[in-house]
Amino acid sequence: MIPRTIFTEEHRQFRDSVRKFLQEEALPHHDQWELEGQVSRELWQKAGAQGLLAPSVTEQYGGVGVDYLYNTIISEEIARMGLSGIGFGLHSDIAVPYIEHHGTEQQKQKYLPACLSGEIITAIAMTEPGTGSDLQGVKTSAILDGDEYVLNGSKTFITNGQMADLVIVVCKTDPSAGAQGISLMLVEAGTPGFLKGSNLHKLGMKAQDTSELFFQDVRIPKENLLGEEGKGFIYLMQELPQERLGIAVSAVANAESVLEQTVAYVKERKAFGKPIAAFQNTQFKLAEMDSKLTAMRVFIDRCIELHIKGALDAVSASKAKLLATELQCEVIDQCLQLHGGYGYMWEYPVARAYADARVQRIYGGTSEVMKLIVARSLLAD
Repeated sequence: MIPRTIFTEEHRQFRDSVRKFLQEEALPHHDQWELEGQVSRELWQKAGAQGLLAPSVTEQYGGVGVDYLYNTIISEEIARMGLSGIGFGLHSDIAVPYIEHHGTEQQKQKYLPACLSGEIITAIAMTEPGTGSDLQGVKTSAILDGDEYVLNGSKTFITNGQMADLVIVVCKTDPSAGAQGISLMLVEAGTPGFLKGSNLHKLGMKAQDTSELFFQDVRIPKENLLGEEGKGFIYLMQELPQERLGIAVSAVANAESVLEQTVAYVKERKAFGKPIAAFQNTQFKLAEMDSKLTAMRVFIDRCIELHIKGALDAVSASKAKLLATELQCEVIDQCLQLHGGYGYMWEYPVARAYADARVQRIYGGTSEVMKLIVARSLLAD
């Protein structure tokens, strides 16, 4: 791989500390968390004490106020180790920024410090059973009744859904107004009428809690409206580029790690009396994967630079997610093939990576939706 010039020595020192934290506090427990279907709350609290939750939040609310490269480092190290159950990225890079960017001062003071300490775990409830990636088609409604909104509807595939203490709910405050009727609500766990379904059984990411959420006549105080009424879709469009970039960042880091493991494996594994690495097919496959990942790394690092400057547009973020996640799945599939039958065994990291990676092309907007976004930009007048 070519040198990465976007990181300073301070960033590299931070990466070392993140890696050490994960090796000590997460890696030994991840197998058990996969059996339990979620990570421990203790991990969140320890991460908060180390400043690993939403580090870009300003010091005013208890954060460190660093740039997005620190978020990148955390996501990359989690992905490199295959710690797919840890929902820090959803919390730090997706949910918490909505509060910081669009919340009232009262909301920020109330929620952000606890989000940084790990006392509050967040989720964002966009997807519904009948809508998928179509955010304009949400049916969940929040109708104003005096000083409260009455929230009704359901959500599905919600990351951090079981553990979430605070959920940002995408809903219609004006069901007749289309995208202009979408708003965001802050809903606390334990609010009457707000129920969490069972932890969903998934193909991969088995240590990541993922849930259905149900809202039946949930009364939400007006002060829990996040941002302005009817501006929810605009906020979603503003924040989605970071979400999609974060998915791309994890995709490349995970694929690089799996390739590195595979290189080590083929040097040791023998077939027909010699290491698998001695076969030309193996060498060509490794060379192809490494070359593609090098090119992808350059593109994603450039997207990170643009994002830090506030110049990453929705189309470029969509390209990043599309290309990185498709390549992640391609590389891991090839690496599994080079492992032979052992690659199909769950105790081998490549098997878990194969299962975990498949959802990357779905959540955050499917590959097909990413293609639509890019195509529309090309065809626009």
